[in-house]
Amino acid sequence: MSTAKSNVTPMMAQYLEIKAAHPDALLFYRMGDFYEMFFDDAVAAAEALDIALTKRGKHEGNEIPMCGVPHHAAEGYFLTLIRKGFRVAVCEQMESPAEAKKRGYKAVVKREVVRLVTPGTLTEDSLLDARRHNFLAAYHVVRDQGALAWVDISTGAFHVMTCPGTMLGPELARLTPKELIVVDGSEADWAGLVSDSGATMTTLGAAAFDSSAGEKRLCNLYKIGSLDAFGKFGRPEIAAMSAVVEYLEITQKGNLPLLRPPVLEGQSAGMQIDAATRKSLELTQAIGGGRQGSLLHCIDRTVTAGGARLLERRLSSPSCTLSVISGRQDSVAFLVEQSRLTADIQDHLRGVYDLDRALSRLALDRGGPRDMAAVRNTLGQAISLAEALPDAMPNLLSTAAKDLTGHDRLLDLLDQALIAEPPLLARDGGFIAPGYDEELDEVRTLRDEGRSVIANMQAQYAELSGVQSLKIKHNNVLGYFIETTATHAEKMMAAPLSETFIHRQTTANQVRFTTVELSEIETRILNAGGRALEIEKRLYSSITEAIIAQAGPLGALARALAEIDLAAALSHLAVAENWVRPKVDDSRAFEITGGRHPVVEAALQKDGAPFVANDCGLTDASIWLLTGPNMAGKSTFLRQNALLAVLAQMGSFVPANEAHIGIVSQIFSRVGASDDLARGRSTFMVEMVETAAILNQANDRALVILDEIGRGTATYDGLSIAWATLEHLHDVNRCRALFATHYHEMSALSAKLDGVENATVSVKEWEGDVIFLHEVKRGTADRSYGVQVARLAGLPPVVVERAKVVLDALEKGEREGGSSSKAIIDDLPLFAATPAPVTTPEPSSAVEDKLKDVLPDELTPKEALALVYELRDLL
Repeated sequence: MSTAKSNVTPMMAQYLEIKAAHPDALLFYRMGDFYEMFFDDAVAAAEALDIALTKRGKHEGNEIPMCGVPHHAAEGYFLTLIRKGFRVAVCEQMESPAEAKKRGYKAVVKREVVRLVTPGTLTEDSLLDARRHNFLAAYHVVRDQGALAWVDISTGAFHVMTCPGTMLGPELARLTPKELIVVDGSEADWAGLVSDSGATMTTLGAAAFDSSAGEKRLCNLYKIGSLDAFGKFGRPEIAAMSAVVEYLEITQKGNLPLLRPPVLEGQSAGMQIDAATRKSLELTQAIGGGRQGSLLHCIDRTVTAGGARLLERRLSSPSCTLSVISGRQDSVAFLVEQSRLTADIQDHLRGVYDLDRALSRLALDRGGPRDMAAVRNTLGQAISLAEALPDAMPNLLSTAAKDLTGHDRLLDLLDQALIAEPPLLARDGGFIAPGYDEELDEVRTLRDEGRSVIANMQAQYAELSGVQSLKIKHNNVLGYFIETTATHAEKMMAAPLSETFIHRQTTANQVRFTTVELSEIETRILNAGGRALEIEKRLYSSITEAIIAQAGPLGALARALAEIDLAAALSHLAVAENWVRPKVDDSRAFEITGGRHPVVEAALQKDGAPFVANDCGLTDASIWLLTGPNMAGKSTFLRQNALLAVLAQMGSFVPANEAHIGIVSQIFSRVGASDDLARGRSTFMVEMVETAAILNQANDRALVILDEIGRGTATYDGLSIAWATLEHLHDVNRCRALFATHYHEMSALSAKLDGVENATVSVKEWEGDVIFLHEVKRGTADRSYGVQVARLAGLPPVVVERAKVVLDALEKGEREGGSSSKAIIDDLPLFAATPAPVTTPEPSSAVEDKLKDVLPDELTPKEALALVYELRDLL
């Protein structure tokens, strides 16, 4: 697209100049009530949004493609474009057409890009999931030391941590940022990790990551002399935070959001869970996508948006600090014993609004009177909640309770200033309560009395003209006018009425008039209405400033409400689902009695089916070698124990009869199989990469769950890999592990390795079928029951019978120890002709067995009646 100015209209010249400054974004160019797009932007947007592509004028001899969307509906279009990978530059009119004309007849309305809409910088409720964070992150390496900073501008939360390159993947999986900023030129280094996390990658020049300039930038932002006030930040951390702030200045055009002081996170404070494990365990997102079916969805009983976001953070990053875990559990345990108090707390919290996001919108000037009302109503609910709470509570709850009060001055201001149900937008007016501002009340009186005057005038003119259907109406073009039908208009245009009624306009069915008196009244009324809006806008600004001035205490209140909501939610969950408080300490214990998988149990409850609880003990033996058939529940057992550790260390109760868990520093899961075709990896290759990561990273505090290692290759290759993996976990990693396998030969390891114990999932055979009991017990499985499972899966009976023949021959050959598998199979009859249909004899019933021995002629009436009862019992 050329930016040549020859034969270009002033408006198009302005467009081209603004577009040249934002080449990587779709330019939403404001024209009246629409955002217009031109040239390549229009083509791309029309296709992405499925809207009509038209043409408007010519540029350099070619027609200009154009499309547009209404400005009042733009938010929905923003979201669609963001999800499809676009960025949007929002270009607004900075003056009215009337103001532009004062500078010259052909002057173009001034326009500027006021905001860049990107995945990590959304703030509008309609564009965000209220129950999830929307993080913007930045990563940078300084002298081989990396740091990751992240911010949610919709809540103001700002965090930073030391993060080596090897840990970037797990941290991105934990945070799931929508956008990651890296230094220009380093995209290739992080492309795979960023793609796996689902984030969009954005680059900034090296100057944005300069730690010296960044320190000054951060100090200016927070108006402090030194960052030491917030913590001891290294050069990498400052560089990453600097890039975040620089990017916000670019995208928000200098109108920075309300950022809370940065929090320095320690890497060792949280349980490490890599991306593959998070996906396997379905912590916050189901494998099929979305929350439904995830652990987060299953346990979420929060009633506020802030509480839901806190729950997701806790679940994504369980603590490894005993005092923190114990404090959270104390809060839950206290409310478990106070079920009526828990219900009262949740009732109060249902009236709470999303304080963090309301504050953020007000600070960015994207809010409105309804956000102010949300602050007011939340302050009122917080006071009511504080009054409902007892004095004696665990430390976490009592600390939170202190932040619920102390906002009386702001609450009084908002109570006096705002009506009960204000409009969404300040420009609509009518949100300031009567009696708050004397000047506004006077102007409103004039405006409102003017309306009654208009009504009186309409009655007078109807009487004067004798036209009872006459109406006084208003529009933005004519202002106030008198309207009547064409039939009556002739009378009004004739003397003497024509001296009073001045003709203004004739339409298809109506004729419109005015009078000198009506024009005078119109001026007074319109000035009063406009003046009232001006006063309300001024008051809106002053009230916004008063709210923002209390951002610190209001942020503390938001955090307190979220903490109380989460404790109440977890206690409600514990009581409703019969969960218990786990004992968590710094031992190496892992003793679970009657453990259950929370998601599977919830799914079974909907169908009215019970969940079979199981024990797990990794204290005496650090590794359980688990055997048993497919579909018996091995994977469920593996996952449920990992989930119990996550729940325990996030501070929740757990689904079990008893639980004793020594701190787990890392959880690794290798359960399930999938290809990674985009990187040219087979299922087996993915399995080996993930297993290698576990063996290289797991420490002695880790919990590892492995399922069917080595199954993707030849039998003896797979067995040897699984065997060596188990030995390495036992001898080198020395971690706690659950290792499920179909290689029954591995059960011999329990005799060679002190820390390995055999366990199996019980099944029962009944008339050729296999019944899954889902019970885990000590010992080994005698076989895998693969053929029986194949029958249950619906394989044709012919195939199942053939498989039995092959299996019997192979097992016989192995027992006799002579022939190779190939020789055995060569001796089998060919599978060419279709075998005769398999006839399975109908099993006899107990009733039939009983009747075989009955001689009816020899029965007395009493014996016959007794037999009937006996047969009924047998049924």
